[in-house]
Amino acid sequence: MRQQIVAGNWKMNNDMAETEMFLVQLKKQVIPEDVSLMIAPAFTNLNHAFQSVKDHPVTIVAQNMHQSDKGAFTGEVSAAMLKSVGVKTVILGHSERRSIFKEENAVLAEKVNTALIHDMNIIFCVGETLSHRETDDHFNVIEEQLEQSLFHLSQANWKQLIIAYEPVWAIGTGETATPDQAQEMHAFIRKTIAEKYSSNVANKVSILYGGSVKPKNAAEIFSQKDVDGGLIGGASLDVENFMEIANAF
Repeated sequence: MRQQIVAGNWKMNNDMAETEMFLVQLKKQVIPEDVSLMIAPAFTNLNHAFQSVKDHPVTIVAQNMHQSDKGAFTGEVSAAMLKSVGVKTVILGHSERRSIFKEENAVLAEKVNTALIHDMNIIFCVGETLSHRETDDHFNVIEEQLEQSLFHLSQANWKQLIIAYEPVWAIGTGETATPDQAQEMHAFIRKTIAEKYSSNVANKVSILYGGSVKPKNAAEIFSQKDVDGGLIGGASLDVENFMEIANAF
């Protein structure tokens, strides 16, 4: 059985006090045994969050990292820096990194390589824009993102990968892919991985849906055959909403 995951991507939200308030509330919750709960706070709060939940079944995740080990890259953070504060999982390829910070597939491939060299786990995001979907090009876009950033990896590397499908048109917009649309793309991603590697590899990879997941729609989305959980944005900032989603399987 594939790992069921609910990961909260906080983006540029929650200062230290707000992070601590959230974690205090979270530690009072009963976390489902069959769900891996992850939280990605701001860089400034990663170590505090790690120390706060290290005795609880919660994984602290970084929202990004640089592809170089060190150097003159003002404002950037390396894999070694993340690991030094207890973080062993990183989100790469989020649509906001692609669109706002112009991260291309080749750069993301370098980041993936660096993360794996440092034995980190990766939540790798793929997704199409509204124009891609309207022109019926969405499958080609996803296939290209997978091929150019991940398909140089070995089968063994895939044990450290989680895929997050995030339709760009459904992030922060209130729009959500229908359960059928989510299942269709998740199945396509799994099929594409199987064709490159094997069905065994593809069937073991957790594929998360990310795009305006909320308590009211999580159960229906998570019930789809190839949906293994969610990469949650705004709804992950509220403990009650986050836990309701975590209990939606």
